[in-house]
Amino acid sequence: MGDLLNISPVLGSILVVLLPFVAFLIQAILGKRDQSGNISLVAIILSTLLSLMFVFSEVWNSEPIAANYAWFTIGKNSFQIGVLLNNLSVLMQLIVCVIALPVHIYSRAYMKGDPGIHRYWMYLSLFCFAMLGLSISNNLFMMYIFWELVGFASYLLIGFWFTKESAVQANKKAFIINRIGDLGFLLGIASVYSIYGSLNLVELFGKEGLFYETAQGSEGWMTFTGICFFVGAMAKSAQFPLHVWLPDAMEGPTAVSSLIHAATMVAAGVFLICTVFPLFNETALLFIAIIGSITAFIAAIFALGQRDIKRILAFSTISQLGFMVVAVGVGAWDAAMFHLATHAFFKCLLFLSAGAVIHEMAHLKEKNNLDIDPQDINNMGGLRKWMPKTFILMSIASLALAGFPLTSGFLSKDAILISTYEWAIHHGALYLLIPISLTLVSILTAFYIGRLIFKVFFGEFRIKLEHTHIHEASNSMLGPMIFLGICSLFVVFSWNPLAYHHSFILGGFNVQYPFTEIHSLHLILPIVLTLGSAISWAIGWNWYVKNKYPLQAGNPWIAFSLNQGYLNEVYQKLFVNSTLRLSNGLYWFDKYIVDGLVNSLATVTRGLANFSAWLDKYLVDGLVNSIGGTTYYIGHLLRWVQNGRLQNYLGFAFTVLLIGIIYLIIK
Repeated sequence: MGDLLNISPVLGSILVVLLPFVAFLIQAILGKRDQSGNISLVAIILSTLLSLMFVFSEVWNSEPIAANYAWFTIGKNSFQIGVLLNNLSVLMQLIVCVIALPVHIYSRAYMKGDPGIHRYWMYLSLFCFAMLGLSISNNLFMMYIFWELVGFASYLLIGFWFTKESAVQANKKAFIINRIGDLGFLLGIASVYSIYGSLNLVELFGKEGLFYETAQGSEGWMTFTGICFFVGAMAKSAQFPLHVWLPDAMEGPTAVSSLIHAATMVAAGVFLICTVFPLFNETALLFIAIIGSITAFIAAIFALGQRDIKRILAFSTISQLGFMVVAVGVGAWDAAMFHLATHAFFKCLLFLSAGAVIHEMAHLKEKNNLDIDPQDINNMGGLRKWMPKTFILMSIASLALAGFPLTSGFLSKDAILISTYEWAIHHGALYLLIPISLTLVSILTAFYIGRLIFKVFFGEFRIKLEHTHIHEASNSMLGPMIFLGICSLFVVFSWNPLAYHHSFILGGFNVQYPFTEIHSLHLILPIVLTLGSAISWAIGWNWYVKNKYPLQAGNPWIAFSLNQGYLNEVYQKLFVNSTLRLSNGLYWFDKYIVDGLVNSLATVTRGLANFSAWLDKYLVDGLVNSIGGTTYYIGHLLRWVQNGRLQNYLGFAFTVLLIGIIYLIIK
């Protein structure tokens, strides 16, 4: 195919990246004149076709391809820009395209009539360009540039409805927290360059790369380098304690949320640590596994008590990202990428289904002038009667999220959990806490996603109206959802529904694990997880459908979950308020100490200047002016006497004579 149309994989991959950028430029020029989204849609369709036919199909399971082009030179050091096409990069690029395409189609109906729709398409194209560029970058510096651009585009999309104060605060929060991670990424780049003198991924990690041939830094230095890169991933992929921005990012349009959560921004962190995986030593990997397991567990706990349908899914995303990070930490980065791929489809479907529900609830609110939150699941119920197709599709995605058999999530979750158990058993002792916690998280996942389905689609509709005007989503919204529903089943990733080893993704990476395979786990663990999920759904059915809920509304555990463990409040007091106090203290010091000292010196200087001016004016100038004035007056008198007028002379003589006579009389 590539020879037929003379499009090489390198050229094809560059076109895949550039097409959304061209769409962004065209829409930026057209402005409000283009609101249809056709330009963005055509660009992402072409990118998807090119990525599938000329890049993925040509590169997958073939020799990696790299292309370098001169960029700039500093002294003797030359930097290049280029493309790296291997199984990891082309898979990531294809996932981004295949997820972005249904989101674009869905958005045409979901965002119809929005006054800022022209900005939406422009930002969406910029976002896709940044993520696609990140996926095929051949060096860490180029990757960092696209990494920053992804963050900027997400800032624009999260704050798309900038007239809402909550949206403005959310995009600022996301931007600031991601800057913390970006600093870690930048330090990691500097560390790698100081050790190896190169940032090129092929030169570093190729078969004869510098990483394997040259002497590495000390163990402590390598740990520092690995953790720096992971800090970058922690922020982007929302890992504890830098995860707090992601739930607030729900302030953007739901279609944006689906793209950010499914395969783009949050997946970038996992993609990064998979790319630089050889850099991680045992210490760094253990740290990664611990952070991932903590993130997965607390996010699952926080999802249990949420009422906002999108926030439940947001915490679900954080939890699933924790699974992926743990997989990297135990050395099974191929399982992490496998779960990233499967998760992209069913999580995108969950968000789009939630968007369809929110869309109808918002119309109901507007039509009946209701004072309700259209995203609160407590305002829903029984929607399967009006939205049966959405119910079926969201149920499929929920089963995949819970890791139920015959779904893609079952395969990828098993790959992670079994590998984690094998790793923990290999190391022994406390290491087992990590897979045990992930097992519990998997059961909790089934419970909270079951709770969402039960409260939204079962029971009675909780808003009492004479006429309930709720309809199924339009075909332009259902079409992308049906596609994602099919991709949430096992057949897309493996012909065997029960064994993840047959997955083409795992076969493409062929990672050699540093621990022994335990065959019994492949039977025991899926049974335990499936039974655990079934039991959790039975409990959820009794609680939320049969209304046998045993907890009070003010239960402290519910409040703990609903308020996200009060982490935002802790951060507010620990970082925000302390920073404000420090700022106020510095302001006081600047105003009363620094400015006070300067103003005092200025006052003294002005006083001395005024005193000097007084001395000069009244003493120095006064003496000089007095002498001059006296001399002038005497001269003036003498001029008056000697002016040549006879009458003046006679008058002067008479005056002198009169004075003399008076003197003699008095004497």
